Amino acid sequence: MDVGELLRYQPDRGTKRTREDEPNQVKSQKKERMRNWNREEERSAAAEEEKHVIEAGDGRDDADEEEVEPLDEGAVKRMILAFEKRSYKNQELRIKFPDNPEKFMESELDLNDIIQEMHVIATIPDLYHLLVELNAVQSLLGLLGHENTDVCIAVVDLLQELTDIDTLHESEEGAQVLIDALVEGQVVALLVQNLERLDESVKEESDGVHNTLAIIENLTEFRPEICSDAAQQGLLQWLLKRLKAKVPFDANKLYCSEILAILLQNNDETRELLGELDGIDVLLQQLSVFKRHDPGTAEEQEMMENLFDSLCSCLMLSSNRERFLKGEGLQLMNLMLREKKMSRNSALRVLDHAMIGPEGTDNCHKFVDILGLRTIFPLFMKSPKKMKKSGVSEKEHEEHVCSILASLLRNLKGQQRTRLLSKFTENDCEKVDRVLELYFKYLDAVRLADKKIEGEKHDMVRRGEILDDDLEEEFYLRRLDAGLFLLQLLCYITAEICNAGMPQIRQRVLQILNMRGSSIKIMRHILKEYSESIGDGKTPEFRESEQKRIQELLETL
Repeated sequence: MDVGELLRYQPDRGTKRTREDEPNQVKSQKKERMRNWNREEERSAAAEEEKHVIEAGDGRDDADEEEVEPLDEGAVKRMILAFEKRSYKNQELRIKFPDNPEKFMESELDLNDIIQEMHVIATIPDLYHLLVELNAVQSLLGLLGHENTDVCIAVVDLLQELTDIDTLHESEEGAQVLIDALVEGQVVALLVQNLERLDESVKEESDGVHNTLAIIENLTEFRPEICSDAAQQGLLQWLLKRLKAKVPFDANKLYCSEILAILLQNNDETRELLGELDGIDVLLQQLSVFKRHDPGTAEEQEMMENLFDSLCSCLMLSSNRERFLKGEGLQLMNLMLREKKMSRNSALRVLDHAMIGPEGTDNCHKFVDILGLRTIFPLFMKSPKKMKKSGVSEKEHEEHVCSILASLLRNLKGQQRTRLLSKFTENDCEKVDRVLELYFKYLDAVRLADKKIEGEKHDMVRRGEILDDDLEEEFYLRRLDAGLFLLQLLCYITAEICNAGMPQIRQRVLQILNMRGSSIKIMRHILKEYSESIGDGKTPEFRESEQKRIQELLETL
């Protein structure tokens, strides 16, 4: 029997396993079953002869005794030394008998056994430093390039358990030492090289891919700065290739989409690299499936949302907005809005990201050219009822639509701007009525939040507590959550359409404000506050130009 077949017996790796899911007793039983299964295989006379050579001085008896030893520093050291010895013996025999598998078969089984035994080290992260001090981490990383993929999969399984995020948090010191050694050993680059040769049509190798992604998730969660290096070490390229592979949807494709979204969070270097690798086109191609068809399962829906998250992250970079425009991303999102499928809410979010700020000017003009106004205004006039099924609130929907309209008013020029403004005069200025309807809705919500916050502040002052900057920031975030940002957008939209040189719009706004016993002064105050907080995280030039623009609107409002 082929060595690979002998080593196929591995624990089920279909899901990311926690240590609680597989207690030591179960691990021990699995290990015992594997031993029995391996020993039952027929061996040739030559292999039997070789067995005696390998066992001489191999420390097999010591290893058996170690199973009943308490897990202290000495026991772990002996286990690591046994691993090093078996790894060296296997390497030596493979070099000596490269074309004679039965000569090194036994040593490969023994190596696999000790790797399985080392899972127990994951229960004592305080002793992880021994793996580094005795060079076991480097040896394990070296085995990721082993000729037998089953040995590599066994190593991946072990590394996944050692880096389990709950385990890492049990011992900060042990975790830091282990992660440092893995990063120094270029763990991601080695894992990616191993991924390239795994055949996912074989269950064990497919599980190996899943566990590899679990290792990367563990590392990036414990140390987020790893994301940038991981992407540069071939991981991003592999993820894109795996996503566009013409294979049925499975757990690994879902996991790939999740890791991709993690890598792109707050990371302009990775976003730029994705753009250079034609990743925007890959994302658009994968999402185009959901234009006319809803995801078939909850898992597929999760993957769709991960891909949308990745696309939104990428659009934070202006160079990717150009790629999105050239890749006809606007047309795809516009079609998704019209089809009224589950993808509609996320398509709205993507459009918001694509058009916002001065970098969104080209996308704004293109959106009008592809008749996007016919799609966006019905969504503005009435929030869809089906949103709750997809977990999107009415406020989120209205925020994205209003943000898109604000971006269009800010960026459009010439004929496209005229077409936009004329929409507000249609059907007896019904869209102006809707702007004011939403304005009063969120004005009431923010006033309610302000009243509650003022009450809390009053109580704190009475108790002698200090209102520091952190608290003030927390209160401001609560106001935003209540609808302040949306209220600011609505005031901005009102100011823009009132200054468009169309008297009927201004008259309609003033008429409604008077009817509701309100005034333009409240809008001016909200816009002024918006002006002071605008442009956070942007360049000083952007902040200055936006504040100047809003100031001009305030003067003429």
